[in-house]
Amino acid sequence: MAPLIAIGVLWLVWILFWIAMASWAAPAEKRTTAGEAALYRLATTIGAIVLAVGDLVDGGPLWRLGALGQWALFAAAVLGLAFTVWARLYLGRLWSSSVTRKADHHVVDTGPYAFVRHPIYTGLIAALCATALLKASPLGFVGVALMTWGFWLKARLEERFLSEQLGVEAYGAYRRKVPMLIPFGPRSP
Repeated sequence: MAPLIAIGVLWLVWILFWIAMASWAAPAEKRTTAGEAALYRLATTIGAIVLAVGDLVDGGPLWRLGALGQWALFAAAVLGLAFTVWARLYLGRLWSSSVTRKADHHVVDTGPYAFVRHPIYTGLIAALCATALLKASPLGFVGVALMTWGFWLKARLEERFLSEQLGVEAYGAYRRKVPMLIPFGPRSP
């Protein structure tokens, strides 16, 4: 199987897993408004479309990698998506596709959440970068940039919301201890 086909299958399997796992989430007690979510949802949706189909309209790849380079990028995408799965399973019923507070919500600061505050976004960004590098599509990089910006916006919204809902001190202590998206990166003051 060619790496480009394999990465497409990988993303399809991940999406199906993510949809199936949504039924495991606890109901939300409080959530942000649709207006607060609109910009990050728009950025990630447009970014995903541009990454998925950009190579069909932008004139071909910027480069061609050999088989070893292609499979290395596929492996990087697998690792990124595996990180998201670990984070999703670790979060359990507290997970939500939107910014919410669940019953008995608390700061999760162990497992993948000890490395970054938003490991699902970190893993997705890594897998998306690997996919864009494999596709070598100029528009694909635009799509990844849009999606990364969308994840950053959503993470900022989550952090404001969780600080309000869980307490500034509880969430603030976690922010000072663990970086937002880049392992071993800068922490928040």
